[in-house]
Amino acid sequence: MFSGGSLVELFHNAVAARGDRPFLWRKAEDGYVSLSWSEVRRQVTSLAQGLQQLGVEPGERIVIVAENRPEWMIADLAALTVGAVTVPAYTTNTVRDHQFILEHSGAATVIYSGAQVAQRLLPALEQVPSVRRVIAMEPPTTSGTVSVTSWDEVIARGDAADRTPLPLPDGDDLACIIYTSGTAGTPKGVMLTHGNILANVIGAIDLLEELGVGDDEVFLSFLPLSHSYEHTAGQFVPIGIGAQIYYAEGVDTLVQNLTEARPTILTCVPRLYEVMRTRIQAGVNRAGPFRQWLFKKAGELGAKRYEGEPLGPADRLLNAVLDRLVRRKVNERFGGRLKAMVSGGAPLNYDVGIFFAALGLPIYQGYGQTEAAPVISANRPNKHKLKSVGLPLRDVEIKIADDGELLVRGPLVMRGYWHDEAATAATLIDGWLHTGDIGTIDDEGFVYITGRKKEMIVNSGGDNVSPQRVEGVLSLEPEIGQVLVYGDRRPHLVALVVPDAEMLAGFARQHQLENDPEALAAHPELHKIVSAAIGRANEQLSVIERVRRFKIMPEAFTIDNGTMTPTLKLRRPIIVDRFKDDLEGLYAAKQAA
Repeated sequence: MFSGGSLVELFHNAVAARGDRPFLWRKAEDGYVSLSWSEVRRQVTSLAQGLQQLGVEPGERIVIVAENRPEWMIADLAALTVGAVTVPAYTTNTVRDHQFILEHSGAATVIYSGAQVAQRLLPALEQVPSVRRVIAMEPPTTSGTVSVTSWDEVIARGDAADRTPLPLPDGDDLACIIYTSGTAGTPKGVMLTHGNILANVIGAIDLLEELGVGDDEVFLSFLPLSHSYEHTAGQFVPIGIGAQIYYAEGVDTLVQNLTEARPTILTCVPRLYEVMRTRIQAGVNRAGPFRQWLFKKAGELGAKRYEGEPLGPADRLLNAVLDRLVRRKVNERFGGRLKAMVSGGAPLNYDVGIFFAALGLPIYQGYGQTEAAPVISANRPNKHKLKSVGLPLRDVEIKIADDGELLVRGPLVMRGYWHDEAATAATLIDGWLHTGDIGTIDDEGFVYITGRKKEMIVNSGGDNVSPQRVEGVLSLEPEIGQVLVYGDRRPHLVALVVPDAEMLAGFARQHQLENDPEALAAHPELHKIVSAAIGRANEQLSVIERVRRFKIMPEAFTIDNGTMTPTLKLRRPIIVDRFKDDLEGLYAAKQAA
């Protein structure tokens, strides 16, 4: 296992071992085409030399704003090679978001992808004259006073320069500043060193080795590389094990890209697993009665097998048949080679996990935070409990504070928050990272997350309710697309509900209605459908967790309207503030769910 001092060494060691074998795959008109390990190193070296020729100095912050693609990794590694600090930024950021990150990080250089990103990035750059260099991966778009240099020109400068060896970064050197998604306020810049990320990579490889990782592992990268989860698990972990990376075109083409890339390891957030489950179930519902019965039995028997319940002779025989008739076909939808599906970034609903496990696609749930580079714990192939977030990674300590908060210590914990000493002092105390998450640890060391310290709802009776748990149960109902629950210092919970888009379109067709979101949201029959779905979910919840009243929202929570983060988490404070009158009005409503 790699034990060097920097991410740059990690990369060069991988190239030395693999040379001209395929590494990075991008989608072209005729399918996926690859760049070899050696070719990627050549481009990294040329870009690094080119950046040095442009005057980039060690410690300088370089903002990267691009969709997942080979150039993202090349830019990241080139920046690290010259000793710079990368600042990943989401392509979905608003002008104001970009301006904040550029100013707060003190970035002097920006590397971006193309025209679509430029629409919101270049206006921000107009307001930040301290940025001295702007580089475009695609033919550049000019805007006002912003001067843009092309990627090819920087590469050419590097090729023409004398190849003077660049000193390797040290493990204690700052590698990146990753801004938190800002679910509860202004984003904070998390400072991660080469050593922090390497500790995470080593811990992840230690876990993956239980799967029998070989020389032909394949990752499909589709979560934003600007998020710490994908930045580590989708970029540096594959480098660490010498895996190939296919870059997905987008979430909309994920199903197609899965069958093209045929990944062996899939890292994903729970929301996308929920969407996959819904799509699979919808396809089954359109099938004939016999196929529906086969699928149902595969789920029932697979769940029993996963939970360790004994199967009788007849069920064992039927289960073997279902492996061929059902589970193999589901696996083929994911490319047919999956060894593991890893879930992180938010709590995974148990029903979603058992759904896939029963179909022969086990999900290994993990837990982490950007402040821990980011993975803290994970279930392992040989030790797993689906309701938990697993065991601490190698060299990681976890303990529970007196108030139930999870505390973490180890080489993966961040240096602190960029230019925010107060927040750093409040989060890092005596070497322990105070996560803000509430949880427990069982006798075998498995960690369980029960809620966020700042997001817990305390009702008027003094009971604590985790909104994430309640929303997770509600969102499994096929009629519900998104939901936010509310009820702090109130006698019961209420909710804002966004109906499932496909269900809503079908409802409009069935009732011969125009697809007018406002009119549909107020339709009494739709209210009955959503009410029935909430009623079913309430049966799985305790009395204090049940939703009594709700409002159907005419518009989904999205990144564009500012109600979701780029990693598909609800911006709870923003939603509550924006719809405060609607939420409070539900307590005066007479119509119950």
